Amino acid sequence: MKVIIRNPKRREIEVEGKRQVRDLLRELNLNPESVLVIRNGALLTRDEMAEAGDTIEILSAISGG
Repeated sequence: MKVIIRNPKRREIEVEGKRQVRDLLRELNLNPESVLVIRNGALLTRDEMAEAGDTIEILSAISGG
């Protein structure tokens, strides 16, 4: 799968096989509480599977007041 990380700079990596989102984030050393994971415009939960042919985008979750 292609993973696009925008945290804060954009970088692309290839990851082989399928994984649960939580496992993918762990492998990439990303805190699941601080990012959003998107596939085809839809937000993925940590329990969902990312498949080999997917393009996944990981964005920093920003909050402010």
